[in-house]
Amino acid sequence: MVFVTVGTHEQPFDRLVKEVDRLKAEDAIWEEVFIQTGYCTYEPEHCEWNRLISHHEMEEKIARADLVITHGGPASFLAPLQRGKIPIVVPRQKRYGEHVNDHQLEFCRAVAEKMGNIILIEEVGQLGEAVRTYRETAGRMRQNSQSNNDAFCKKLGRIAEGLLSGKREEKQL
Repeated sequence: MVFVTVGTHEQPFDRLVKEVDRLKAEDAIWEEVFIQTGYCTYEPEHCEWNRLISHHEMEEKIARADLVITHGGPASFLAPLQRGKIPIVVPRQKRYGEHVNDHQLEFCRAVAEKMGNIILIEEVGQLGEAVRTYRETAGRMRQNSQSNNDAFCKKLGRIAEGLLSGKREEKQL
């Protein structure tokens, strides 16, 4: 299943919803698609959708999804990351009337560059290719990343081993 969310910002994000619906109509996306459309004026014809869903329902859809496509709101792309999923993130942009400024675009660029754990799509024309190559791209990203929890646990393990063996780890966690 593919889950798409545009959040609850009051400006429509028709650009993303139309593109996902087009990709589904052309079988570029062959899985079931559910779109949370928010305040979009476009109503999808080829995907299941609802304007707003509960937080609980959103969590269930993220858990069930093979792929999550989201706008650039941090809460929306952090939710799949917390479940070990690499989201495709399409930030809202001021020039398309999707937000009051480009803070989503700027923030997502920084996250993609620094953390390398989101697939950033600035123009929806790139979305089809990102969906087509998702498994390969996400697989590479997972191999190249190490979670903070893993790093902390490894360092704590070295400290514990040192204490048990009588050696002292000089560096703090």
